[in-house]
Amino acid sequence: MENEFPKRKPIWLPEFDYSQPGAYFITICTQNRRRMLSQIVGDGLPDVPQTELSQYGKIADAYIQQLNDYYADIEVEQYVIMPNHIHIMLIVSENGTSRTPSPTTRQNAIVSRFVSTFKRFCNKEYGCNIWQRGYYDHIIRSRADHEEHLRYIYENPLRWYYDELYIEE
Repeated sequence: MENEFPKRKPIWLPEFDYSQPGAYFITICTQNRRRMLSQIVGDGLPDVPQTELSQYGKIADAYIQQLNDYYADIEVEQYVIMPNHIHIMLIVSENGTSRTPSPTTRQNAIVSRFVSTFKRFCNKEYGCNIWQRGYYDHIIRSRADHEEHLRYIYENPLRWYYDELYIEE
């Protein structure tokens, strides 16, 4: 009997140039959605829920901020480090080239390279891989879409227990 591997859903939107200017909402998850990046503290008024970063989360936070300086044509507009995932609003300007240029293809488009570099830097400091393979991205298509996703990032700690990525540990 021939082994059949599960078919993965492509993470790329067909015929879309991921190096072109625009905004991208990115979600990066930990392996098996392990809650290791932060914890949610505060459970309502007057204590508004917010994230408290673990050591892993602090390292991820430092690299997200550092990657703003590494890439000439991207900006991390807003992000949140949740217990088992990170949401980032990434803005790509001009032609999406980095300070370490390479040909623009889907496999090395700026968004993919940003995520790959982020994971690699974190893993090196962690001493192991904590990230799930791949990531989720959403191409922002309008001002309303942009505002909705910024609000989602901001409010994510408030809705943690209702989040689709929430799991009990």
